[in-house]
Amino acid sequence: MHMLQCERGASNIYLCSGGLLYTAECRAGGALVDERLALFYASLERARAVAGSALCWRIARAVDELAQLPALRAQIGRRQIAAEAATEQFSRVIRHLLNIAPQLNDSIDDPPVAGRMVALYSFMQGKELVGQERALGALGFTRGEFSDSLRQQLVDRIDGQQPCFDSFQALGSPATVQLFRTQCHAGLDIEQLRRIACTRQPAADGGETALRWFGLQTQRLEQLREVEEQLIDDLLDATDALLADDAPGWQAGEEDDSVTPRLDKQLLPLVRQQAYELQQLSSQLASLKDALEERKLIEKAKSLLMTHQGMQEEQAWQTLRKMAMDKNQRMVEIARALLMVKAIWPLTPKE
Repeated sequence: MHMLQCERGASNIYLCSGGLLYTAECRAGGALVDERLALFYASLERARAVAGSALCWRIARAVDELAQLPALRAQIGRRQIAAEAATEQFSRVIRHLLNIAPQLNDSIDDPPVAGRMVALYSFMQGKELVGQERALGALGFTRGEFSDSLRQQLVDRIDGQQPCFDSFQALGSPATVQLFRTQCHAGLDIEQLRRIACTRQPAADGGETALRWFGLQTQRLEQLREVEEQLIDDLLDATDALLADDAPGWQAGEEDDSVTPRLDKQLLPLVRQQAYELQQLSSQLASLKDALEERKLIEKAKSLLMTHQGMQEEQAWQTLRKMAMDKNQRMVEIARALLMVKAIWPLTPKE
């Protein structure tokens, strides 16, 4: 996935520059992806005998998406596809690869292993949002223009990163969390470029800012990759330890002819599936409720600025976004603060 993220970003710059930039990087990125794909396919052969049907279905979906890469690259090479469409296709491939992880977690009964798996999955989700941020920003900076739609997509990717990384920090090992905190946050240079992308149109500089953006985000993604590899090592260590500890007990259990263990094995998948579905439904409802509440707060804050500062709707939105970027906070937090100030000190219009 890391190599696919690199190829996606390079392809964006290539397409948006009319083929003038990152030609070699696109070819190199594709070659690295193919190299990792060969290893991935080899590992699938080894796992074929032990994978369950649900896991096989997730893997099959991902493999089907991976099979579309040669056609996508041909379109990119001939510049017969829009940058937005290419980004979406790369992101869809990565999304299907990411979807394999939750299915793996459903078969884990050991809490330490399950915790490490959730930490890894949450981190990978956050890292993918950083990768999408890099790709979308490269698109806008290369063109010298951010449309309202592109800007909103970029804002959504930025805002979505922190919840994923918060989940990782709650479950990750102290060493990986410390590594993340010391070297993986967006630096001042990235924050400055974010403000430009989210609040005004960039200068037309022949792709210079786009290359700077891409380089800074690539450096951050490489730092995130270091943490990701450590999380993978932690997970493998935990599974090795579990297998070593459980081997004698497993053999004894196979020799026991009691009915209870067999019933447990039959009922456990059903119970796990029901619990998973309930958890998913609860999470979706909670997320929807939170999103609606946040949208209401932002709309109220926009109305406040429009009423008391005489701003147009777009200007009010840009003001909120700039305040959020300046303070390194989410827009909803700025909106909540403005509404709190209004409640304490009522203002007359344009005061």
